[in-house]
Order: sequence, then structure tokens, then C-alpha cells
Amino acid sequence: MAFARGEAGPGRPGDRAFVGAVATVGTRLVAEVVVPGRAGAAYEPGMLALREGPMLMAAVEALGARPDVLLVDATGRDHPRRAGLALHLGAVLDVPTVGVTHRALWATGSEPGRRAGDTSALTLAGEHVAAWVRTRTGVRPVVAHAAWRCDVDVAVDVVVHTVDAARTPEPLRLARRAARSARSAASP
Repeated sequence: MAFARGEAGPGRPGDRAFVGAVATVGTRLVAEVVVPGRAGAAYEPGMLALREGPMLMAAVEALGARPDVLLVDATGRDHPRRAGLALHLGAVLDVPTVGVTHRALWATGSEPGRRAGDTSALTLAGEHVAAWVRTRTGVRPVVAHAAWRCDVDVAVDVVVHTVDAARTPEPLRLARRAARSARSAASP
């Protein structure tokens, strides 16, 4: 999701955004859409599903095919109420969902080893809710979040198998690039 220039920041209801969604087979792009939308709510910590959820749902539905698993740039169970945006979106769409972020939200745990494929647990109140995943040797890890109908092991497996040349999963990179390109094309 790329918010229109000048509308990012604290966030107001109605902020304009461009939402990218892609479908891949492995790391090969098979479908891509960008849907313009408006934020459904103001930004409020812990309530991102109200602001961005409807727009993300519209973009996924615009792909025209039900994905086997959905990767979302958001948390899952690493959330104060154990229900981040990735979990909400998966529940509404009834699609297994994995969240991928660059840092943990509330969970804690040591970073993994330095080699590609190294992982380490992230816990919240004693519950294993996510994992650090080193996708490339010597590169900063990402967090794989258990979300809708996925446990942490599945989340890690999905992240590892969707990474190509960059440290983040290819579907997220492609969707982000599409959203940013649409925003640039629409800017005066």
C-alpha cells in the first residue's frame, strides 16, 4: 500500500492510497493489480485492520483468483490482542495468511544466526507467535508472523520459499512496487 503524497503520517479517515496485490507461482509473477482506495479510519496503533483492511481485501479480490496463501506486510499473533492485520485479512477472506514485517511488534527474542535459513523464536507472554528469519547470509532478518490458519513453522516455510534475490518475499516486493508506481503515475 502506498498512500498518496502528503497524506501519510498520522493518517486520517479518507486518506487516498494505492493498493498493490500480486499472484505468483513460486517467484514468477502471474497476475498483478493496483486498486485505488480510501482509508476507512484514522491511524490508531493496534487498529490497522480498520484503516487498511477493506482496501487490502478489495485488492486481493481484484486478482480474480483465490490464493493458496496470502503474504501481508503486517503482523499476525504478534499483537496486543493476538489479532493483527494479517490475521484479520485472512479471516475475512478465509485464506491462510502469513504476516511479514521488518521488526517484531510486541514479541521478543534474539536474532537468528548470520546464515540464510537461520531462524529464532519470537514470543509474547510465553507464546511462540512469530520467528526471525534470516533470508540471506549477513543481511538483516525479517519476521514471519503466524496469522490466519498458519502456525509459525508454516509462516517461516512460506517466507523462505518466496524469497528470491532480495531479503523480503518476492510477492510483497512486487505488490509494493506496483502500488508505488501507481502512486507516482497519479501524482501531479
